[in-house]
Amino acid sequence: MQVDFLFQIAILIMSVVIHEVSHGYVASYLGDQTARYQGRLTLNPVKHLDFVGSFLVPSIAYFLGGFIFGWAKPVPYNPYNLKPGRWSEALVAVSGPASNVLIALIFGLLLRVGVATEASWANPAFVQITAIIVFINILLGVFNLMPIPPLDGSKLLFALFPDKLPQIREFFEKYGLVLILLFIFFLWQFIFPIIIWLFHLITGVAF
Repeated sequence: MQVDFLFQIAILIMSVVIHEVSHGYVASYLGDQTARYQGRLTLNPVKHLDFVGSFLVPSIAYFLGGFIFGWAKPVPYNPYNLKPGRWSEALVAVSGPASNVLIALIFGLLLRVGVATEASWANPAFVQITAIIVFINILLGVFNLMPIPPLDGSKLLFALFPDKLPQIREFFEKYGLVLILLFIFFLWQFIFPIIIWLFHLITGVAF
C-alpha cells in the first residue's frame, strides 16, 4: 500500500497532535492546567510540531523502512498538580496511546464495513487512505505503550510498582533514550509483526 509521502506525513502529524492533546486534556481534568496555560490544548499542528520528530525521523523512516513514524513536542504537565492518587500520572500517560487506538478502531471499522459490503464509497483511494490512518495509529499506540521511559508505557509500569526499586526507576529514566534506541534496533522486529496482526484483526484487510 503506497500513499503519497506528504499525505502520510499529514496523517502522522494529526495523529501525534491528537495523542499529545489527549495527554493535556486528561491532565487538565485531573487538576493540572499547565498545557492550557501554554496554549497546547489545541489541534493546531503549529503548536505541536517538532522538526526532528515530525519531519526528519518520519522522512528517514519512510525512505529507509517504507513506513512513517514520528512524534510531536510533548504536551507539558506537572504531576504534582494532579489529583492525588496512585494512577493519576498513569492515566495522563495512557490517554495518548488510547487516543491512537480509538482512531484506529473507528477508521478500521469504516474500512472493514466498506470492503465487506463493497460499498460505493469504499473506492481504492478510500481504502488506501483509511488503511494508512489505521496503520499509523496502531504503530503509535503500540510503540508508546512500551514500558521504557520516557514512553507512556513506563508510567503504567511505575504505577504498578510505585514504592519498589526506586533505583531501577531512576536508572530507566536516566538511560531511557539509550534503551529506546536498543529496543528499536534489536527488539522492534519482534513487535512489528504484532502491529501487522492487529491491523488485519481490526480491518480484515491484509497489509
